[in-house]
Amino acid sequence: MVALAPTDRDDQGMIMRRRWTEYLRTALVSAPGTALAALIGITGIGLLSAPDPAAAAPATHPYYLSLGDSYAIGYQPGKGGTAGFTGYVADHLGLHQENFGCGGATTTSLLQSPGCVDPASQDAVPYTGITQEQAALAFIAAHPESVRLITVSIGGNDFDSCSSAPCVEAAMPAMGANLKSLLGSLTAALAKASDTHATIIGITYPDVDLGLYVYPTHPASAADVALAKTSILAFDALINPTLRSAYQSVAGAHFVDVTSAPYGEAVHGDDTPLTRTEVVAPYGRLPVAVGEICQLTYFCTQGNIHAHTSGYDFIGSLVVAQYRGH
Repeated sequence: MVALAPTDRDDQGMIMRRRWTEYLRTALVSAPGTALAALIGITGIGLLSAPDPAAAAPATHPYYLSLGDSYAIGYQPGKGGTAGFTGYVADHLGLHQENFGCGGATTTSLLQSPGCVDPASQDAVPYTGITQEQAALAFIAAHPESVRLITVSIGGNDFDSCSSAPCVEAAMPAMGANLKSLLGSLTAALAKASDTHATIIGITYPDVDLGLYVYPTHPASAADVALAKTSILAFDALINPTLRSAYQSVAGAHFVDVTSAPYGEAVHGDDTPLTRTEVVAPYGRLPVAVGEICQLTYFCTQGNIHAHTSGYDFIGSLVVAQYRGH
């Protein structure tokens, strides 16, 4: 399959987005009583009534849908939403991307909060009055046999405010249950739309708290080093097992462990022993896993959890490899 040139892809994106927005507006306005009365339940979550397949907008080429939070929109400080890992995936797989991501989203807001008010998400597919989940389900229904890939980046904001393992542990049951509900809705919608070739890939996150070795102070305080070490336990024993379990519970869904994936000199991401060190400018000698976070994200310089372009490209490469290898 040959990918469209950037300018052609932009033009096609504008055309398909107009068609999608017109379909969504028509479906909501025509609903009896309230704008959401036309929603039908799939595992307890609403799905816009599917249009006549003959009337659905014809797909010029297969679609790739992105759901989730600020990682889904490729947020970078000072830049807002960028192509991120989803742009990398779309370009390398030759798929037409539709991004439903919303900065700040949690597994609960994705299922329950209507619309997206995050300014950095302005380039995402517009939806008002319905949730991110419902918008994605409506798109699937309106484009039968056309979706090839869905990526989900969600969960980070469920535990982002935690500073201890017990706090993270307390957030896991709801995060896991919400994610399983989302995945159940997506797989049911794909089956209804005869998208038999669609794949769902969920990701986790880089362990940015390892950057506490150098931010906010370098040398780091004993408390910050202790918290950085605790973050490894939180990801390895709580966060990633919860995410992996949710994705593996649904047929056709896969999980990409970004946290432990090797990058540069790292053996297995944050699983690389902290006793293994390297020289990282301008800090001097640091654990290799910490140096990886400094290369992938803005945390070491700004305390910001988001990835550099190189970091998003790294995540994208993992998704592409998973998609091609499943």
